[in-house]
Amino acid sequence: MTHTRSLSKKGWVLLQLLLVASVSQAEEPVCRRRSDPENPQLSKDGDILLGGMFFFHSKWDGRIDTYMHKPLPLQCTSFNLRGIQYTQAMLLAIEEINNSTDLLPGISLGYKIYDICGSISRGVGVTLALTNGNEEISSASDGACPRPGQVQAIVGVGHSTPSMAISTVIGPFNIPLISHYATCACLSDKTKYPSFLRTIPSDYYQSRALAHLVRYFGWTWVGAIRSNNDYGNNGMAIFTETAQQLGICLEYSVSFYKTDPPDKIKKIVDIIKTSTSKVIVTFLAHMDIDILIHELSLHNLTGYQWVGTESWIFDFQTASMDRHHILDGAIGLSIPKAHVSGMREFILDVKPLNSSKNELFVEFWETLFDCKFMLSRSSAGNQRECTGHEDVTGAQNTFTDMSLMPIFYNVYKGVYAVAHALHNILNCNKTCNNKVKLEPLTILQHIRKIRFTTKEGDEVYFNENGDPAAKYEIINWQPTENGIVDFVTVGVHDTSLPADKQLNLLNKPLIWARNSLQVPSSVCSEKCPPGSRKVLQKGKPVCCYDCLRCAEGEISNITDSITCVRCHPEFWSNERRDACVKKEAEFLSYEEIMGALLTAASLFGTCMTFVVAFIFFRYRQTPVVRANNSELSFLLLFSLTLCFLCSLTFMGRPSEWSCMLRHTAFGITFVLCISCVLGKTIVVLMAFRATLPGSDVMKWFGPTQQKLSVLGFTLVQVIICIFWLTISPPFPFKNFKTFKNKIILECALGSAVGFWAVLGYIGLLAMLCFSLAFLARKLPDNFNEAKFITFSMLIFCAVWITFIPAYVSSPGKFSVAVEIFAILASSFGLLICIFIPKCYIILLKPEKNTKKNMMGKGTPKGNILIYIMVHVRQPSSPALLDIMTSTHEWSEKGWALCHLLLVASVALAGELPCRRRGDPENPQLSKDGDIMLGGIFSFHNTWMDRQDTYMHKPLPLHCTSLNFRGFQFAQAMLFALEEINNSTDLLPGISLGYKIHDACASIARGVTVALALANGNEEVFAPSVGECTRPAQVQAIMGETFSSPSMAISTVIGPFYIPLISHFATCACLSDKTKYPSFLRTIPSDYYQSRALAQLVKYFGWTWVGAIRTNDDYGNNGMATFIETAQQLGICLEYSVSVFRTDPPDKIQQIIDIIKASTSKVIVTFLSPTDLYVIIQELSLHNMTGFQWVGNEGWIFDFHTAAMDGHHILDGAIGLSIPKAHVSGMREFILDVKPLNSSSNKLFTEFWEKLFDCKFNLTESSDGNHKECTGHEDVTAVQNSFTDMSLMPIFNNIYKGVYAVAHALHNILRCNKTCNKNVQLDPFQILQHIRKIRFTTKEGDEVYFTENGDPAAKYEIINWQPTENGIVDFVTVGLYDASLPADNQMKLQNKPLIWAQNSHKVPLSVCSENCPPGTRKILQKGKPVCCYDCLQCAEGEISNTTDSITCVRCHPEFWSTERRNACVKKEAEFLSHEEIMGALLTAASLFGTCMTAVVAFIFFRNRHTPIVRANNSELSFLLLFSLTLCFLCSLTFIGRPSEWSCMLRHTAFGITFVLCISCVLGKTIVVLMAFRATLPGSDVMKWFGPAQQKLTVLGFTLIQVIICVLWLTISPPFPFKNFKEFKDKIILECALGSALGFWAVLGYIGLLAMLCFILAFLARKLPDNFNEAKFITFSMLIFCAVWITFIPAYVSSPGKFSVAVEIFAILASSFGLLICIFVPKCYIILLKPQKNTKKSMMWRGAPK
Repeated sequence: MTHTRSLSKKGWVLLQLLLVASVSQAEEPVCRRRSDPENPQLSKDGDILLGGMFFFHSKWDGRIDTYMHKPLPLQCTSFNLRGIQYTQAMLLAIEEINNSTDLLPGISLGYKIYDICGSISRGVGVTLALTNGNEEISSASDGACPRPGQVQAIVGVGHSTPSMAISTVIGPFNIPLISHYATCACLSDKTKYPSFLRTIPSDYYQSRALAHLVRYFGWTWVGAIRSNNDYGNNGMAIFTETAQQLGICLEYSVSFYKTDPPDKIKKIVDIIKTSTSKVIVTFLAHMDIDILIHELSLHNLTGYQWVGTESWIFDFQTASMDRHHILDGAIGLSIPKAHVSGMREFILDVKPLNSSKNELFVEFWETLFDCKFMLSRSSAGNQRECTGHEDVTGAQNTFTDMSLMPIFYNVYKGVYAVAHALHNILNCNKTCNNKVKLEPLTILQHIRKIRFTTKEGDEVYFNENGDPAAKYEIINWQPTENGIVDFVTVGVHDTSLPADKQLNLLNKPLIWARNSLQVPSSVCSEKCPPGSRKVLQKGKPVCCYDCLRCAEGEISNITDSITCVRCHPEFWSNERRDACVKKEAEFLSYEEIMGALLTAASLFGTCMTFVVAFIFFRYRQTPVVRANNSELSFLLLFSLTLCFLCSLTFMGRPSEWSCMLRHTAFGITFVLCISCVLGKTIVVLMAFRATLPGSDVMKWFGPTQQKLSVLGFTLVQVIICIFWLTISPPFPFKNFKTFKNKIILECALGSAVGFWAVLGYIGLLAMLCFSLAFLARKLPDNFNEAKFITFSMLIFCAVWITFIPAYVSSPGKFSVAVEIFAILASSFGLLICIFIPKCYIILLKPEKNTKKNMMGKGTPKGNILIYIMVHVRQPSSPALLDIMTSTHEWSEKGWALCHLLLVASVALAGELPCRRRGDPENPQLSKDGDIMLGGIFSFHNTWMDRQDTYMHKPLPLHCTSLNFRGFQFAQAMLFALEEINNSTDLLPGISLGYKIHDACASIARGVTVALALANGNEEVFAPSVGECTRPAQVQAIMGETFSSPSMAISTVIGPFYIPLISHFATCACLSDKTKYPSFLRTIPSDYYQSRALAQLVKYFGWTWVGAIRTNDDYGNNGMATFIETAQQLGICLEYSVSVFRTDPPDKIQQIIDIIKASTSKVIVTFLSPTDLYVIIQELSLHNMTGFQWVGNEGWIFDFHTAAMDGHHILDGAIGLSIPKAHVSGMREFILDVKPLNSSSNKLFTEFWEKLFDCKFNLTESSDGNHKECTGHEDVTAVQNSFTDMSLMPIFNNIYKGVYAVAHALHNILRCNKTCNKNVQLDPFQILQHIRKIRFTTKEGDEVYFTENGDPAAKYEIINWQPTENGIVDFVTVGLYDASLPADNQMKLQNKPLIWAQNSHKVPLSVCSENCPPGTRKILQKGKPVCCYDCLQCAEGEISNTTDSITCVRCHPEFWSTERRNACVKKEAEFLSHEEIMGALLTAASLFGTCMTAVVAFIFFRNRHTPIVRANNSELSFLLLFSLTLCFLCSLTFIGRPSEWSCMLRHTAFGITFVLCISCVLGKTIVVLMAFRATLPGSDVMKWFGPAQQKLTVLGFTLIQVIICVLWLTISPPFPFKNFKEFKDKIILECALGSALGFWAVLGYIGLLAMLCFILAFLARKLPDNFNEAKFITFSMLIFCAVWITFIPAYVSSPGKFSVAVEIFAILASSFGLLICIFVPKCYIILLKPQKNTKKSMMWRGAPK
């Protein structure tokens, strides 16, 4: 399950080859063991033998092998009692089986059990001992080495990494290996580990179960620590993957191993210290966690919640070592508890040997009882002597701890599984067939198929991957009072159940960290509650976010929602934004107070009308009824009833019928009403004219004409309504715009023209009626019909003129209320003004209801009354109308073992000379020199595939498929060597020789020839006293081309510090100098290329790409770096697949299907040319063109790749290439290759024949298609890979590598004109000098290496541009230089680019289109972050960048634009002088001021005339002054509110209006007092003289001044920005400060106005010629009507309209006062001067 280092699976093929080589000797016919014999620690003979391998020791003595002597055997240390327990479990099972009559009867099982000391290399060694035995010479036959395996199966190996190594070695022999504790999921791969089985579940299930357990407790922000081995790395990788799927984020993920230095452990502790997560998930071996816990205890780091794996969560030893209670409360998974009857007793029943010959048991006994056998005097005094009779049951330690009984049970089940398989193979019944030949493969197949039940009732079987069923118990560490940890089972996880039922916790109390009973919280960010959404924190994992409250009108009803959902228009978010609640449907309802009051007023008016009608009907014969046109009176009362009732249609929920009815009924009834009033007015006028002598006007306006006029006027309104209802009738409408949280149910007008036509027609008739009533002002006083009509029409017009701005500005139901108010107010005005005075006479003054009283003395002979009474009859009944390179991956962790085994393979035990054990490796090209350099190139691409049976010595590798590129690389090296040898400046007098080998693209052959270059080919080269030392054959090696073989070679020659300089191995992993200390290269690391590729993809806006890589170190490491960088840049991979040239066709087809189904149009590759060709060939069969390829330097500048792309799949490809290079003379040197005069040199013969497609020594049987080679062919005449110089930059890399070695040697040999040849060359010294060199080539290129052995990273950006003749032109379109600052690294030239399918337009490859400004990204569930939807920002929120992840709310003074991409300053709305309404009101104010000034001038000019003097001139001038102030104070309401204007406007308005009304009140009192003063004996005027009048005005005004001073002192008005009324506007208004102050000012004005109105009413009886009281009554009537209408209009009007309503009221009332009081007098002064006399002012009927 856990151990030293990870060993790659793909590298084990080489390991197997080398191991076989280590036990075979070249040129000897016998199979000889080459190493020390491996004897089992425990063994017993039997008919069938089983092998066992356990850790009896945990460590071994560390040593440094110098390779000067044969390595000593491994010295094991640190006795491990657990290994003895596992052994005892195996022995118990074997003993039970041997004693059984049912299982394998008559067959005895024997065993050989080895201690592998926790060492992988020892594990592999004892595995070979178990399979081959320990005989010195096992066979002397004709070269064959066959024999049956020593054991039929192997049980044990409790850790994953050694299990992988051992399984790789014995896998080809099909010997079953059954592990009890190796859990790595990688071991389930039967293609790599075909003979591996286990009785413990795979970590795949445990990792997933751990992730689900973490998620169950809500921990989404955790730390992770793992053992740096296969167990930890693979287990944590699966955990991480599952955790990401479950929304769990890792704050950190660190690895360590028990042999790591203390500073690395300290770094991990520091990481834990600084972390914010409180939960730590571990994938640690128990020895590793012991080290970590010890370090944590030194820092007293407690309080963390630990989540553990089965390796330590149920381990008593781990718990006992945790003295600082670091792990208290830990929770994790354990193998289910098990009980095997008799096992505990068997394990503990270990008796010491009578002698100490068995070293293992002696050491065991001494460790178990802490004693010593044969204690010497020098022994420590605190140790006692072992007697051999100690009681095991009395010891308390790891051996007596049975907490790992489930693991012992796994060993037990493994032995029984082998026994059951053997039972079936041997056809056992009562006896077994001993003649059956046992084959390991047969045993393996039967073990896979067995299914049996143990004596404890547990079913044992293996699935297709050799794994058992996965079931875990959930264990909680609960400390007890005595400090001992109790392992409490609190739940179970069973993968055989459905997904939602796999995790099941029992109803048991859990103890958490620090003995808390509350589940700890470990989150990066607290959960976002409903009503908010998650906004990711930039640059942090997805678990780190901020919670942003949903905007108004949006909700989220789940925790941690990633988006807010906009409510349906009929719904609105609640205050918590977690639910959409139905918007309040607002309409004027009968149930609300306002609706109820209006309804009551309507019904009251109806009843009042009925009462009046009843009175009129009751007294229909009396003169006052008859004289006032009874027919029209009853029709008017009927129409008024309809007017009152039609207001009810405006209340309630609007419906289709009510919307059509309300406005049409209102329009028709009001026209009917006004028509009647108009008729009555015309009758009076006509009647008056009819009394003139000779007048026959009444015949033109008799009763019939009166009825027709009413019908005609009403019919016109009916026609207007019919047209309105026909063309575009009113309809019920839901208004969502006015209020965001309400639905205004209203009646849309349909046609606004229709509505205003109806209203306009009513206004026209009203103005006509008012005009006619004005003309009737001269009628005799006793006949009062015209006077009352004038009053009623004055109120009607005042109400409806005030209605228009109030209706337009009022929102929602208030507009309806305003309309109802206007209907009711005007209806009441008509009813009261026209009919109430008559009812007063009828009911309270019946004495005046006589014909005589109706005829005043001034009436011309009473003819008017008589004529009306005679000619007007009762009317008939009226009518009404209704409405996104090389062979195999080689893990660096396995190379240490490989190295050890390789050294072992060239060392022969018991022989003093160092003897070569393999076939000699002769170089393909060589030349002697003073100093030798090595070269390893692949002159061939592949090798003959063969199946080794291990029955004979494997034959040498047979290379095939000549590779011209290898020859080019070799020629480049020879060119550099020739230049250096001919140079007098570099290494003068020193000649460089070379040995160049062909690696055939094989890692195994590459390692072999590297060792040949290091050691030479002598059979026996050092017959000295045991030493195997000699200088290296070469001082440096050029090559290898690809990364994986470079890794293998560098690992082998690294300990000897022989420099290996590669020209084309780009894997970033090779920069690690701890693993590859002698590796250098002249080509940049893929780290830079990968990052550059990612930046190139990002540059063109491709965020959704596919990725294909070569399945080797080059491709895997390069793509890993690309993916990491791509994620940082916001690029997503739709798919990432790997391919290798030897993959089966179905795998290639799977890749093609993935590409077909993908939506991305860009494919990023990290492929070798050979692997790319495999893909291209398959794509061409499917005609799959049109993809944009992004290539690595491995193929983007390769002529051969372009030539093979016959279907133009790669046209338009773009990628990175090593910058172009020119080395003078190199091209000519490479092409100047002359054939040998004979064909003895096989390599060059093969090269020449391939180059010119000819044959040397052509025979008659040769193929007729071949010509005979002459050896004089012209190289320049052929066109193929050899003559293609497109890889000149790579040739230059080889050239620079050779020169780097030469410069280093030049410095070491202290060369000037000559070199010091006496200097002893040491590879390590050469390596150090190469790292420090810095020189410039003859072409001007600077050559140096970084601390990692890499050159400076610089790439050209290449674009494949097809030409007309079909040849691809490699065009350099840009440059990438990693040495520049980040923002200047990539530069594209101004050159046209060709894309896929010869397009000139950059292809688009995104998962989702960019979200434009004004929107935000909403991730699509279960998809990468590049896949999202774009959601428009809510109102008041903006995003001003593309692909914004959040919308930002505007400042309250700003609002979002329509596109939501900018915050614009809200329109500051106030009543301005510049706008039309403000300008009109300003003009009206100024006009009123001027008009008042004119009147004042007239009055001053005529101040001595009677009409001025008689109307109290002092109060008149003061009234005119106050009216001027009233007109001017309205200007303070217009413009931007300021502090002074807010305080001024209301106070100035209040004081000036009180001053004005006080004057009017004074005038009224004067009139009344003057009238009373005329009575005999009255001295009332002395109490109300001029002084009292002035004091009265001053007193009334002073009260208002005091109110205003208190208001301004306590809480004055102030300028206020109202953001609530309108979402897109700022209402600049004056806050009232104290509402009480405002209404006190207004109320006081109203009080005075009502007082003035009452007094004027009392003065109605004054003589007609003295008309001051009458005009004051008119003015006060207008004043009260305007200000009564003002209150609902002001309260309901929003924003500037409320100011406009107030100004309108001020102006209207001011004009009313001015016109009613002063204009009639100016009329007399200016137009009727004859009446401006004292005589005319006196009425004849007045008392003298």
